[in-house]
Amino acid sequence: LMGATEIGEDSVVGPNTRLTDTKVGRGCVIEETVAIESQLDDAATAGPRAYLRPGTHLCEGAKAGTHVEIKKSTIGRGSKVPHLSYIGDTTMGEGVNIGAGSITCNYDGKKKWPTTIGDNVFVGSDTMMVAPVTIGDGAIIGAASCITKEVAPDALALTRPEQKEIPGWAAKKRARQAAEGK
Repeated sequence: LMGATEIGEDSVVGPNTRLTDTKVGRGCVIEETVAIESQLDDAATAGPRAYLRPGTHLCEGAKAGTHVEIKKSTIGRGSKVPHLSYIGDTTMGEGVNIGAGSITCNYDGKKKWPTTIGDNVFVGSDTMMVAPVTIGDGAIIGAASCITKEVAPDALALTRPEQKEIPGWAAKKRARQAAEGK
């Protein structure tokens, strides 16, 4: 615990955790987490192996899970970023679920841009949200999507191309390689 870090009652701070200038509320669980200039409200959880960069705010009951990095973002009450995700420069509402491997693409090489995610949004796994972008309340984002435009409340947004299949292609490739001695 470093700097002006404060830990609330009934919170558990596990081993391999480093908190610097971070405020932790009551009843939080923090495992193998690095948090710098962050705030975790009551009953928030982080880790294992979460990285909470300056300006991160986990609201009451929010979760930053395994291998999650969050920077300069508010994760709303009861919202979850469970694993393998990056959230930066984002305002997230209540009751949001971010699927594994999802990221906010907040940097264009010159400037950081914001992402806004409304209440009760479900983001499927392996989704990119290219800022600046807003996702309305109650929207559902299909897995493996690249969201570049505003998503209306209660809409389904997905950007996957149609799957194509060429029957027998793999067997023909292996036969060509065998004939060439590869």
